[in-house]
Amino acid sequence: MKTKTHFTLGLVGAPFGLKGFVKVRPFSGETEHFSRLEKAILRQDGKEETRELAEIICQGDGLLIRFAGIDSPEAADRLKGAEIIAGRENAAPLKRGEYYIEDLKGLEVLGTEGETLGHIANVLEGGGGNLAELELLSGKKRLVPFRNEFFGDVDLRGGKIVLIEPLILE
Repeated sequence: MKTKTHFTLGLVGAPFGLKGFVKVRPFSGETEHFSRLEKAILRQDGKEETRELAEIICQGDGLLIRFAGIDSPEAADRLKGAEIIAGRENAAPLKRGEYYIEDLKGLEVLGTEGETLGHIANVLEGGGGNLAELELLSGKKRLVPFRNEFFGDVDLRGGKIVLIEPLILE
């Protein structure tokens, strides 16, 4: 399985202040890795543009970012809703047992006997944690909590993951 080279790191929110800053919600919940960013791709309404980052301020669990060429609240407001995309080297570092959502998408889901059940179409944030959206061979979709009780071995290189509790699909 080919690994992704770019990740969506966060989402641009409302303007902040008078200098063109925007609030940013990082998807990882961490902000430190943003300090290494010099430029990023902004994806909005199906269009992408590369922008340099002029200033970054960590603020609690969020960020304030000013992009080069954006120097007013009105200009900053036009960026609202844009996804911030950067290279893998700028993604939040992983701890043991953690995975990038982008790497999980497309993994073949196997039963405990090795049979193919479908694949992971997406991973969504739920109130109690992440939910793997499985697209079964039948075309039906099911949401399964992405936890050790339901999923076993994750083989990113082989592009496979084992569902150890298939009853959850019923």
